[in-house]
Amino acid sequence: MSDLKRTELTVKQEKAILVGVILPNSTADPRDPLGELGSLAKTAGARVVATIIQNRKKVDSATFIGSGKVIEIAELARKHKADVILFDNDLSPGQIGALEKTINKELGTEYGEGPMVLDRSELILDIFATRAQTYEAKLQVELAQLQYTYPRLARMWGHLERIAGSGSGLGIGARGPGETQLETDRRLVRKRVSQLKDEIEKIHERKTRLVEARNREHFTVCIVGYTNAGKSTLFNTITAAGTYADNKLFATLDTKTRSWRLERGTEVMLSDTVGFVRDLPHNLVASFKATLEEAVHADLLLHVLDVGHPHAEQQFRSVHNVLEEIGVKGKPEILLLNKIDTPEGEQAYPFWRTLNPGALPISARTGEGIDKLQEAIYRAVRGQQVEVTLQADLSNGRLIAFLESHTRIHERTFVGDNGKIRIRAVMGKQTLADLSRNDQVEILSTAPAAVEPLRRNGHDETSGDGDWKHENEESVKPL
Repeated sequence: MSDLKRTELTVKQEKAILVGVILPNSTADPRDPLGELGSLAKTAGARVVATIIQNRKKVDSATFIGSGKVIEIAELARKHKADVILFDNDLSPGQIGALEKTINKELGTEYGEGPMVLDRSELILDIFATRAQTYEAKLQVELAQLQYTYPRLARMWGHLERIAGSGSGLGIGARGPGETQLETDRRLVRKRVSQLKDEIEKIHERKTRLVEARNREHFTVCIVGYTNAGKSTLFNTITAAGTYADNKLFATLDTKTRSWRLERGTEVMLSDTVGFVRDLPHNLVASFKATLEEAVHADLLLHVLDVGHPHAEQQFRSVHNVLEEIGVKGKPEILLLNKIDTPEGEQAYPFWRTLNPGALPISARTGEGIDKLQEAIYRAVRGQQVEVTLQADLSNGRLIAFLESHTRIHERTFVGDNGKIRIRAVMGKQTLADLSRNDQVEILSTAPAAVEPLRRNGHDETSGDGDWKHENEESVKPL
């Protein structure tokens, strides 16, 4: 079993009962309070057999939910032979223990033999454990799991003993790198946590340097959005990178970065990031800080919103809450109203366009609207470019080739008979800084670059009357 990859684990379809306690400050969607928890359960491999919702002004300190509801949960567990009880709330170790003890008593089973009780954070951590692919992501998931399960080790040991004795595959809440530490004492767990933090911090520092160095040379664009909003599909449509995309929550955990050439001399670096979710566990946000570094340092954010989703408003707010939590506030953003090719998206689009006049309608799946997005990004990039007139030796073929590939040349003039060429070109500020340090280049003048139509295949994109219609001038705006 230890040789199996987490993504290759096959689990039985565990029967799950979903439980939600709606409090006055609840962030759940009132129209479908357990809709997202159901999607999370399905992603984790469970089959929902029953749901329970209770409205309360405050939680029960012992069992979180009312004592009568605990009995009701036990009766449903007996009726459906449930394997796991999933709460859409975060529970304390004592509350989980009290719930399992009461449910086992009602079922007439020994402690550890009845259904497990898992809260929302533990469920999300379990899903992340099955999705982590790279070494960095696995370290981050392991750290988050250990920090979360540390006060719950005794209960988790009991779960593992029950599962190991059943002869079945690992179930929800008992997968991933964290379970290897549950057999150790707390001293070893603390030591492992310390090691993981040190290793992740080194990765974070190295990645920060790489991201900052790349940002000095390129305009960087980062795709953010709620999980399953279509971020990876958009990334693949634009770059043909083959990033894994599926109709599941948290399909992507690792940041992917590819170059996106808008035209000669205008290239951006495009990054795809992990999807956000409401009430994302703080341990997970902290652990994945290195992964989210792309969003922190990006010049521009592309916020992908599944405009046809029934919980689109709540998802929109959740993304901004997570961005603020990781230190991304006030950064330029383009809101992309995705999935307009669906009946739900087409119906909801006018509402969102009224609220966000600068938003762009797209279909990441079909590519509809990508040309408008490309134009909007091009205008954002051009706002950070300069027009430069320089002079160099005509015989310096290496320099001329560099200018041809890294700038947009507007004019070439041969200077007398002294073998020099004068070039007027538009380039990024970092390219200008690099050229300024080259003794073989003479910078004659610099000026802000005028924003011009985006050319494709060597030709200007124009409207029918010969003028490019810049419909997206207000597309870039702060969060």
